[in-house]
Amino acid sequence: MKVALLSYSTKPRGGVVHTLALAEALARTGQDVTVWTLGRDGDHGFYRRVDPAVRTRVVPFAPGGAEETVGERVLRSIDTLRDAFAPHARGYDIVHAQDCISAGAAGRCVRTVHHIDHFTTPELAACHERALVEPYAHVCVSRSVADELRAGWGIEAAVIPNGVAYERFATTDPAARARRRAQHGRYILTVGGIEPRKGSLDLLEAYALLLEHDPSLRLVVAGGETLFDYRDYRARWERRARALDVAPTVLGPVPEDDLPPLVAAAEAFAFPSLKEGFGLAAMEALAAGVPLVVRDLPVLREVFGDAARFAADPAALARELAAAVDPEDQDRAGRRLAGRRLAARHTWRAAALSHLALYEKLA
Repeated sequence: MKVALLSYSTKPRGGVVHTLALAEALARTGQDVTVWTLGRDGDHGFYRRVDPAVRTRVVPFAPGGAEETVGERVLRSIDTLRDAFAPHARGYDIVHAQDCISAGAAGRCVRTVHHIDHFTTPELAACHERALVEPYAHVCVSRSVADELRAGWGIEAAVIPNGVAYERFATTDPAARARRRAQHGRYILTVGGIEPRKGSLDLLEAYALLLEHDPSLRLVVAGGETLFDYRDYRARWERRARALDVAPTVLGPVPEDDLPPLVAAAEAFAFPSLKEGFGLAAMEALAAGVPLVVRDLPVLREVFGDAARFAADPAALARELAAAVDPEDQDRAGRRLAGRRLAARHTWRAAALSHLALYEKLA
């Protein structure tokens, strides 16, 4: 089959990671796959090397003016990707969009709903609504999101969980892990940057409480590439860090090869997101054998079960992180084994075969 997968960015966000991994897994089953996306900030390719079996089409996206709003940038993103893709759309058996921007650009398409947002910016709210109701078929990466889509919009979606690059995180180089520990000491890691959906302020509060229990622990924040403007939230986070007298290490985006040892060297992985569809970064931490503490959300209960610890607020998050890093904790070994087994079951090959079955039915 000729398949087009559309995304909105070349940067290492969860939906982009998903798109590339799915494209490569589909190509390994013999499909003819092309990934279309926007090249922001002068990007001509993705954040990592893509299997040559997958074609990539990166559409240049010029920077906007200083006065351009987020809403205006979203609309211009849709128009730019649509103008480039539309002349080629009829050449594909399946067009599959991975976000609201690419769904707006794709025309008739399948849509993966990774999670459901609630925007207040009018352009974003309209984009989000159209990208839910206009596609002719839907995929969700968890049953919880599929149930939310059915309850809110009456839309039935196929549930196809994410895969995880298990071997990449489970077999990291010991020397590389040792370098991360030498650099950062004993640390709690979170991946996803500093933004409202990631629960960054709650994690900051929890970290201040955790230091009362174990002053040697550091908090390391990785990632953070985003289309949206979170400068005000980041400023609040920095002011609160000063008020709490804590100094987390903020790395920003991490090179692809550096991420697995950074994850594997952590004492625990914190994932206090307020909204998620699956939690791919957290599943990667389980593959690395790292204790996991997540927000107590139905979707994360569904995905992680007994392999994670759950916390509903900063105080609980601090308690669960303290337990997760305690070498005397009796549940530590069992959770670690359960986490590795869970991550190993989530393969991209299985995800690709499920997508292919859906595509063949739709085609």
